[in-house]
Amino acid sequence: MSDNKVSIQPARSFVLRNPSVLVFLMVLSIITIGATFMSDAFGLGLLSTSFIKTLGKTLCLCLIAIAMDLVWGYCGILSLGHFAFFGLGGYMIGMWLMYERTKDIVLNSFAGQTLPPTSQEISDAIGTQIFGVVGGSDIPLIWYFADSLLAQLLLVVLVPGILALVFGWLAFRSRVTGVYLSILTQAMTLALALYLFQNDSGLRGNNGLSGLQNLPGLTDVSQSVISLWFLWGSAIMLGVAYLLASWVVTGKFGNIIRGIRDDEARVRFLGYPVEIYKLFIFTLTAIIAAVAGALYYPQAGIINPAELAPIASIYLAVWVAIGGRGRLYGAVIGAALVSLLSSAFTGGQVPDIPLGFATLHWVDWWTVFLGFGFVLVTLYAPNGIGGLVDRIVRKGDDT
Repeated sequence: MSDNKVSIQPARSFVLRNPSVLVFLMVLSIITIGATFMSDAFGLGLLSTSFIKTLGKTLCLCLIAIAMDLVWGYCGILSLGHFAFFGLGGYMIGMWLMYERTKDIVLNSFAGQTLPPTSQEISDAIGTQIFGVVGGSDIPLIWYFADSLLAQLLLVVLVPGILALVFGWLAFRSRVTGVYLSILTQAMTLALALYLFQNDSGLRGNNGLSGLQNLPGLTDVSQSVISLWFLWGSAIMLGVAYLLASWVVTGKFGNIIRGIRDDEARVRFLGYPVEIYKLFIFTLTAIIAAVAGALYYPQAGIINPAELAPIASIYLAVWVAIGGRGRLYGAVIGAALVSLLSSAFTGGQVPDIPLGFATLHWVDWWTVFLGFGFVLVTLYAPNGIGGLVDRIVRKGDDT
């Protein structure tokens, strides 16, 4: 009688079982550390503060691209409204930034008075400073928690999350799919943008929220240091989101949402609650998009309703398609590539080209070339840049 020995292998961590995740985190760390040492704040000064801000904003766009790839590339829901959640996240944190900065200005203006101001006088002065541009002076009710950073951070998650939950529940329970669902998400975005354009929306209408790059209580800290802080925060959140998204798309759950993408009726026939899975992914990605917006707009310095226009969500879909939907790293590559190229071409870093009969101004023609790039990728590389990377890796494995 022979003894059967069972060898027990130690469980490996999720990162070790998914080498692509480890590679992504290593590349992200190298880029962040390299930018830190080459920045004006703590390093060699080889990278300007404006470029550090551009890099930080690019990481935020990569973050929302991951959200878009989850909901579209893996679950098959072509949402043309995720930039609305991105903008809402920016508005939530922007309210605290603008309120506290204005409060500091008001308190400094009262500092020379003999009698200290009452709380009502301070509130009235803050309201006049913020809403005088739209002919108001009263602080709207939606600004009730604007003086609390913790509350506004919670609202960054809760407001877009609840909106996505309600909208998704109404849409998915009615089994709205395909192009009709895309139109509905676009209509939601347009309705929200049109509402925010109104002066009585409580968010300063077309003027939006400005001065967001100035952190309250840190006026003595230079923008070079603040931009680096936001770069670190953006990199950390991108790494966390990539880990979370990679975990979501692996295992049984990942197989189910891929099945919903490929054949929703069959997955429903097998007994899976399709609407619950879709609602979970839709709400989760809305929260990820909102967090990305909360990190992006303090680096941009301003947010207005134009940022929520439906065209922004269409651009987001183009980024993911160029990078390769259904591949998380492809979405990151697409967003980073388009963001950095757009910054270069529209920021005057690439010289215009004289053609004799006319001059090619990149600012005017950049979006046209982006459109051509999208068409070429769709026709000749339907799997995007990520698909080309996969092909190269497979050839390397074969050799």
